[in-house]
Amino acid sequence: MRRSSSPLALLLLGPGVFLLVLAPMLAWYVKPRAAVNPVDIDVTAVYTGMGSYFDVDEAETLREKRITVTQRVRGDVGDSDRSGRAVWDVVTTVDTDKSLPAADPHDALDFSTARWVTDRRTNRPAHCCREQPYHEGEAYLKFPFDVQKRSYRWWDSQLGGAVTLSYRGTEKIRGYQGYVFTGTVPPTKIGTRQVPGALVGRPEAAQVFAEEWYSNRGIKLVVDQATGRVLSAQLGPRQTLRAPGGTKDAVVLLDVPKLSHTPATQEFAVGKAEEDSVRLRAVGRTVPIGAAAAGFVLAAAGGVLLVRGRARPEDG
Repeated sequence: MRRSSSPLALLLLGPGVFLLVLAPMLAWYVKPRAAVNPVDIDVTAVYTGMGSYFDVDEAETLREKRITVTQRVRGDVGDSDRSGRAVWDVVTTVDTDKSLPAADPHDALDFSTARWVTDRRTNRPAHCCREQPYHEGEAYLKFPFDVQKRSYRWWDSQLGGAVTLSYRGTEKIRGYQGYVFTGTVPPTKIGTRQVPGALVGRPEAAQVFAEEWYSNRGIKLVVDQATGRVLSAQLGPRQTLRAPGGTKDAVVLLDVPKLSHTPATQEFAVGKAEEDSVRLRAVGRTVPIGAAAAGFVLAAAGGVLLVRGRARPEDG
């Protein structure tokens, strides 16, 4: 007697083995290649808050005014390397109600540009492609994928340096849970600015190079664990001028105790985080587990049928 293979056994065994091979490939090969910073990003984040600013026309600091910060991030697809690095151009404007809506961003209270270049997988600085300014740290416009419950070094563009943000638990933004990171920046000299001496208490000097100081009384970021996307941001920036060698603030340039993402910015960030997290979870967990389970059942059933293949008499 000899056994012959059942066609049904082969029909079950083939797909079963395929699914068993596919499962680890999705988790270990496909997911890491899906979890990368995009190169074609075009996102605008808006912050608002009540505070003080120095009005050049009035030559004095105006208080209890609405401040709006708009940050637009656009990917430079041509300079980006789809397999290795992402090049993002960042335009940031600081406006008051007087300068909004602005026909030209240069009319804003403050206007700045930057180029952020990162490794698409690790989110770390790549230092190439006309990066400006040179920056360090692990996070800035976003955190790395698969955020951990630990401290991260976040790049503060105003400070021109990295700030340590500590993990502080979880918080829900519009019903979606994220990791909370907080930190502060003590008063720090960040440069000099030529101004009339009288402005900083030196009337005997026509012009002086006043010291520009910056601090941030409270940084709070709520971050999506899977994607590293910032769901909600709250800052407390303060910029002042001091007389050369002075120990006290002479002029307040900008002081916003609570500068926060607008509801629309939060809603957009949460929506994108949910969408991307589902995709990553499907590729890295849901589909591989389902494929492995289905593959095991099919392969096992096919194997049993193969072993029990019907016996038939030998020829002759």
